[in-house]
Amino acid sequence: MIELIFVIVIIGILAAVAIPKLAATRDDAQDAKTRANVATCLQDYVSSYTATGTADTTTAACTAKDSKGNAITQTVNDDNVTVKGELSDSTDYNLTATFKGTGVSVD
Repeated sequence: MIELIFVIVIIGILAAVAIPKLAATRDDAQDAKTRANVATCLQDYVSSYTATGTADTTTAACTAKDSKGNAITQTVNDDNVTVKGELSDSTDYNLTATFKGTGVSVD
């Protein structure tokens, strides 16, 4: 009987250590997905600008969600595009492309 109690205690300790680690790993994966979605959306704008001279506002990749489940937002101006997604710790992840004549720089 004592052995069974020890086994239950050990399983409880392992669960107490493993469960928070799994949650953090899930958040890291969601954040990586958000960063990739933001970069893909911005790349679509850059490709559109390079090909046509204007930023296409109907880019399909920009329908993706961020880590919080919100839509990734885009702000399009005459000379730049900013794409923003929110990470799991409520910080914003922004990328901006600035259009310069026939070239583009990304910050």
